[in-house]
Amino acid sequence: MKKYLALFLTMVMGASVLAGCGGSDSAKTFTVGFDAEYPPYGYRTESGDYAGFDLDLAAEVCERNGWELVKQPIDWDAKDMELSSGAIDCIWNGFTMNGREDAYTWTEPYIDNSQVFVVASASGVQNKEELAGKVVAVQKDSSALAALNDEENADNIALRDSFSQLIEYADYNTAFMDLEQGAVDAVAIDIGVAQYQIAQREEGKFVMLQGEDNKLAVEQYAVGFLKGNDELRDTVQKTLDEMAADGTFAQIAEKWGLTDSVCLDK
Repeated sequence: MKKYLALFLTMVMGASVLAGCGGSDSAKTFTVGFDAEYPPYGYRTESGDYAGFDLDLAAEVCERNGWELVKQPIDWDAKDMELSSGAIDCIWNGFTMNGREDAYTWTEPYIDNSQVFVVASASGVQNKEELAGKVVAVQKDSSALAALNDEENADNIALRDSFSQLIEYADYNTAFMDLEQGAVDAVAIDIGVAQYQIAQREEGKFVMLQGEDNKLAVEQYAVGFLKGNDELRDTVQKTLDEMAADGTFAQIAEKWGLTDSVCLDK
């Protein structure tokens, strides 16, 4: 009897160890760090779910590799700490690679992006030079802010210095609320985000300043991994290439109104 009892306890202990380790069949998790206030690339919906173009791409990549997707909203200012600590596997949320090429291990660019200005239609402002003396909003640690602070671009520095004030916001939703209230006169922002924000509000209330001369910068988005994490990057890149080849990438871009911005495989 003691012999059988000892055998039973041994089996129970062994099963407990396996359960604690998750077993050899545990699915790999792929944790994507993103700004939850950055539609259409990644954001929190009214129902409390996380959605967006980049999150849809990540979900498809996970589906094809048998991974479990973990959508991890992060403070954009803390993105490097989140990545270096291993809390996230990548930064995938309208993440500009230009000027950061050596700071991360990148996929190939998949979206062409521009930095633009949005103003109230009633303001009458038609070009960026007319923003002199105005209050301009921008998101902290954003590409628009980097463009305005680019010491190698004398025109952008002169433009920035012409503003009466440049206010940095934690997110663009708040910046647009202040634009609507007249607390700021313009928002410097990524074109894809600008298009989304304008479409969500009263028709005709806001406009983007049109023309190449009114753009702050032209850039590209890619997925950023910890420097040296080539293996994971290569797997994601291979899957994105497959998605581009079979038309899935284009379908997801069309869903989010970003067809004209896609540059993967062009």
